[in-house]
Amino acid sequence: MKTTYSISYFLQKKMLWLQIVVALVLGITVGILLSPKGVGLVSAELSLQIAQWVALPGNLFLALIQMVVIPLVLSSIILGIAGNKDTAFLKQVGLRIFPYFVMTTFIAVIIGLVVASYIEPGKYVDSQLLDNLNSQHTTTVTATVELKSIPERMVAIIPSNITQSTLDKDMFAIVMYAIFIGIAITTLTQKQKSLLLELTTTAQTLSLQIVNWAMLLAPFAVFGLLCDITIRIGIDALLGVSAYVATVLLGLLLLMFVYLFLASSAGKISPWRFLSAIKGAQLLAFSTSSSAAVMPLSMRTAEQSLSVKKPIVQFIIPLGATINMDGTALYQVIAALFLTQVFGITLSDSQILLLILTTVGASIGSPSTPGVGIVILASVLTSFGIPAAGIALILGVDRILDMCRTVLNVTGDLTACVVMEHLIKLDTTPKNAIDDGEKSTA
Repeated sequence: MKTTYSISYFLQKKMLWLQIVVALVLGITVGILLSPKGVGLVSAELSLQIAQWVALPGNLFLALIQMVVIPLVLSSIILGIAGNKDTAFLKQVGLRIFPYFVMTTFIAVIIGLVVASYIEPGKYVDSQLLDNLNSQHTTTVTATVELKSIPERMVAIIPSNITQSTLDKDMFAIVMYAIFIGIAITTLTQKQKSLLLELTTTAQTLSLQIVNWAMLLAPFAVFGLLCDITIRIGIDALLGVSAYVATVLLGLLLLMFVYLFLASSAGKISPWRFLSAIKGAQLLAFSTSSSAAVMPLSMRTAEQSLSVKKPIVQFIIPLGATINMDGTALYQVIAALFLTQVFGITLSDSQILLLILTTVGASIGSPSTPGVGIVILASVLTSFGIPAAGIALILGVDRILDMCRTVLNVTGDLTACVVMEHLIKLDTTPKNAIDDGEKSTA
């Protein structure tokens, strides 16, 4: 608890969101000045060397977060389940959060389907771009994809080897493992339960301490990562598939409006206050392209800025970072339809329905790390006869879109928190003290 509030104090006192905004602007500006595809103040070879060094703080930041993300997810979910004295919480949250996640994922997929079908961005692609597809990248991407049947996916829900799941960074398996452990702890005697909860709390405190150190690098990480990506891609990559980029961004914007509506109607919080409270997490999500990297800040934001009760935060945020990938699902549908339009492939109604179901299934349990969306997309494309070489067409802009859809993934998790706060009734300490603390800080 002490570590959690030290992070909160640091973020509030130092105005992390403002530091991130400044770093974001500076990173993009310096990147454009140095990029050979931008102003080009230095040679192409020197700019790539500079990009490697400026990205160092960002890579260190991501490494620190990834180092503790597994113990943090495990401890948070276990404490969220077993640490709550109200045993009815498990039933309440389970019956509500899983259908909610599925519902919002379907909404995201439908939005992507409608936007891509209406705009048809594939018709605006220059035919010369198809001749320049880089099959080298495509082979690398598709080689890592392994399709599984529905029965195999159902069996894979239960992690048979948690050590292997940890090595593979299979966050869905780790989440399921934590859920089983949390439920099992609730059946133990009070003495056994207290001992295990104390150890779990210690593990969470240690993880948050490392997160606290990592947060010191956050502004430098944002500057370095954005400067690096801007130097590498410039603006030429955006121009060739600008219609596709605009379609994805429009779909994500519409999904954002859905979240604001849910937060306002079901979460009883005004859209402006909601956006103001989560802006720090959104900016960090945009900069790192990783829901896992933002998870500690998302938990702090939900508990402190949105006044969501701790058991709900500890359960929903780690779970949502693994299975609630609405932004990724929306992107996958638009990308798949975009490539069908580019290659002149017409999908039947049954194939479109299958695309929706496949996308929803593929997005659930996807790793919350940068660039994973393109890997998932490869598995979706192979199911519909879409040439995998098309991935190279959108690979150049994937990092930019990855940053944007990560913002929506994180926003979706925080929206779920405020919605569940009003749907789930918990017998916990009133949140007036937290609200008063925020007012005094402001």
